[in-house]
Amino acid sequence: MRQAILNFPKQLLWEPQLVGEVHTRPIRRYIVIGMGGSHLGADLMRITHPRIPLIVHKNYSLPLLSREELKESLIILSSYSGNTEEVLHVFEQVRENDLKCVAITVGGKLLALAKEHHIPYVQLPDTGIQPRMATGFSKKALLKIMGDENSLQELSSLGAILQAGDFEERGREIAEEVKGLVPVVYASEANYPIAHNWKIKFNETGKIPAFSNMVPELNHNEMTSFSNPHFAKQFCFIILKDNTDHPRIIKRMEILKTLLAERGASIYDVEISHGNVWHKIFSTLLLADWSAYHVAQNLGHDPTEVPMVEEFKKLMY
Repeated sequence: MRQAILNFPKQLLWEPQLVGEVHTRPIRRYIVIGMGGSHLGADLMRITHPRIPLIVHKNYSLPLLSREELKESLIILSSYSGNTEEVLHVFEQVRENDLKCVAITVGGKLLALAKEHHIPYVQLPDTGIQPRMATGFSKKALLKIMGDENSLQELSSLGAILQAGDFEERGREIAEEVKGLVPVVYASEANYPIAHNWKIKFNETGKIPAFSNMVPELNHNEMTSFSNPHFAKQFCFIILKDNTDHPRIIKRMEILKTLLAERGASIYDVEISHGNVWHKIFSTLLLADWSAYHVAQNLGHDPTEVPMVEEFKKLMY
């Protein structure tokens, strides 16, 4: 796991190759079908490409759209392993309905089916890392499918200068802050995909409960659950601060921090507005990786494997 974090910038240098032709017209929306780490790159599109019509769907079926709407869509089947059963179920539906699709995978059944049925695909490098650690690969694969060469070049430029090790010490500090507590990661709605990614890293790498939510919505409901200091003291609130957020969002975060601190909660600020949008995302996610890694180290957990997920999969068969 440690080496996977240190090697992350190399993912941004990778040059994806699209095998086969994607017919992009008419395409009115993109629909990404993926589970777990296989949809994290697509989630980040809300930040980098907020105007692109994109649905991220995490289930056994296609979204509830009309046949005409599905015909106007490009279905992106994303499964890091290539063996995700929900994605393979949707592959069959796509084939039955003669819909436009493309696959993103390292290999497995999905790659075999794509080759057999002449479906375009982007094959991810098989580096042995876990899907949640491959957001750089998956993000570049999506951009290749969408034909965004400018963004691909910007990511390559970032990969040449980003130093993963620069974020380890602060990650170690955050791991100490959350020791014995449940981390809750808050961000603006615009940056919520980053907060959710933090939650996933704490869950899978750190093997601890963690939660995420967005301002201002949480000010109307979830916030009240911490009115009682008995509960507030059990959590560490990690606030992702971005000075490009709406001024009222920034004010809400500051007031929220004050109210939580008065009730004995632990608060930790993470400034995420340095650099361009790509640097904001991936530097912050590297900090999340190091934080979760050192949580696992502190608890004596294996940060790489997810044994309960594997146990669950076996019980499904």
